[in-house]
Amino acid sequence: MSSHNWSTSDIPDLSGKTIIITGANSGLGLEATKAFAVKNAKVIMACRTVSKGELAKAQIIETYPAADITVVRLDLSDLTSVHSFSTKMKQSQTRLDVLLNNAGIMMVPYGQTVDGFEKQIGTNHLGHFALTGLLLELLKKTPGSRVVNVSSMAHKSGVMDFNNLLYDNGKDYSPMKAYGRSKLCNLLFTYELQRYFEANKIDCKALAAHPGFSDTNLFVHMATKWIIGLFKPLLSLIIQPASMGTLPELRASVDPNAKGGEFYGPDGRQELKGYPVVVQPKRTALDKESARKLREISEKLTDIKYT
Repeated sequence: MSSHNWSTSDIPDLSGKTIIITGANSGLGLEATKAFAVKNAKVIMACRTVSKGELAKAQIIETYPAADITVVRLDLSDLTSVHSFSTKMKQSQTRLDVLLNNAGIMMVPYGQTVDGFEKQIGTNHLGHFALTGLLLELLKKTPGSRVVNVSSMAHKSGVMDFNNLLYDNGKDYSPMKAYGRSKLCNLLFTYELQRYFEANKIDCKALAAHPGFSDTNLFVHMATKWIIGLFKPLLSLIIQPASMGTLPELRASVDPNAKGGEFYGPDGRQELKGYPVVVQPKRTALDKESARKLREISEKLTDIKYT
């Protein structure tokens, strides 16, 4: 890898490109929206709460009046919403250059999605699995398109259990275990998707990224505000702002030299912070048999086939 510190200044002109970002109204997604809009991309902010998306859009346009941004409702925890969003996209868009699967929830108490899936795997993996499958039509017709899945360092603690993938009725559930599994799913899905593209000679790349230890609203379930406040001076030594945390997913999305199947993360110690480079996942994320099983189960659960 080059010693060059890749940053937003390295993003090429994106005129004529269409990019969908899930979870685009806050944190990493909001930073990605800004970065792509400044480079002239048409950005579709896929947000669970439209009012929050519109507020974020207004703030961006205040600074960048020429930004081409559209807010569309998408609730990844509800497959009906995923279908509705995808239908709108296929009716209104003629191309899709980048699908940035950025949204996620983290370490929440046990609960189920509208469709009866454990919330973290249901939102972080199955929602994006369904969305990607439904948008394949647009991705296939766009030369050089990309799907970027945002994982986490927490994938290293993830363990696949296909006999109890969704922690049925809360069995064996813990917020961290489910989060780690969902982030491992993101990587297994990425590598399986890249194999699918290659096997079917589809001109699309699947890549993954993780933000290191970044300051986003995902941490609300990790500790109370007073604890975060108490340790803020210490956290400031290892945590990085969302504007830095988003760089790996930005690079995976638009670096012309990025290759399918690559995984981007910060170049600093233990990948906690720094500039984006290609990093290595834990070995279990590369297991083809686990990826195949996950794909089969995901297709069955979502009733969406990759063809």
